[in-house]
Amino acid sequence: MDWYGYLPLWCGVFGALALVGYGRSLAGVTKAQRTVRVKGRIERVDEPRHGSSPSDGISVLVSFQDPSTGQEFTVTNDGGPGDSIDAAWTGREIGVLYPRGLPHAFRFANHLSEGGRGLGWANFALFLVYAGVVTVVAIDRGWPWALIGFCGPWALSGLYHLPGNLRDRRRRIGALDAMVAVPARVVAVLKNVTVDADTGTSTRLVPVLTFTTLDGRAVTAYCESGLKNPAGSRGLEVTIHYSPDDPARFVLDVEAERNSWHWDIVVNIVGVLAVTAAAVVGAVML
Repeated sequence: MDWYGYLPLWCGVFGALALVGYGRSLAGVTKAQRTVRVKGRIERVDEPRHGSSPSDGISVLVSFQDPSTGQEFTVTNDGGPGDSIDAAWTGREIGVLYPRGLPHAFRFANHLSEGGRGLGWANFALFLVYAGVVTVVAIDRGWPWALIGFCGPWALSGLYHLPGNLRDRRRRIGALDAMVAVPARVVAVLKNVTVDADTGTSTRLVPVLTFTTLDGRAVTAYCESGLKNPAGSRGLEVTIHYSPDDPARFVLDVEAERNSWHWDIVVNIVGVLAVTAAAVVGAVML
């Protein structure tokens, strides 16, 4: 069977999967559409145990209300289900997700965001259909079609989203000037060791620090970067800069963070120009 024989099979299988996914979404029965999303309030924060795994997250006690019954629940993740809570303070609102009618099967999320329509796998299947067609055309007619087929859509998407991305990066850079400096202390260092047959042993160290905001909120948070010696940082006194609107957003070095966002802007622009140039080269070489 040649490429043209495989192509209908490829497109048929993944096209059918895409149709099933879109059909489920229209019927409102995808997992995302059947998930209840409510606001939970942190009532208590427990300090992570030194040397425990960072994947457990910060243990918190959370209260929330089931909108269908009005019943109040108070639950704890205890290093359990959902996203690992990496910044917590009493009174913080986080997301609580659970299947409809099953509030005890809850999961936590750092942010309560819209779940969408559950079209991730359907969109991916449709992309595979498109990729199959472009690959066969490129093999049959030459590599310029590969540049047009793959780089063209990325270039159009990049050019469309670039202005918004640049505005967002500039907003983040501007927000650094409004950050407030307060003292903080590293209270624990979390450790996770993984062993891989190919890469060997790798160790992840995550310091946990506590600080008090100017309005009296006692924050416990992971500090993924910024400390020179994470392994020996327990008990270290540092100065952090946090956003008054959201203490979960903090940095140790404002200038380093500002330079990082400036480089991110450069990478965004260069990336869009690169894929656009590749698509143009493909069109010229036809």
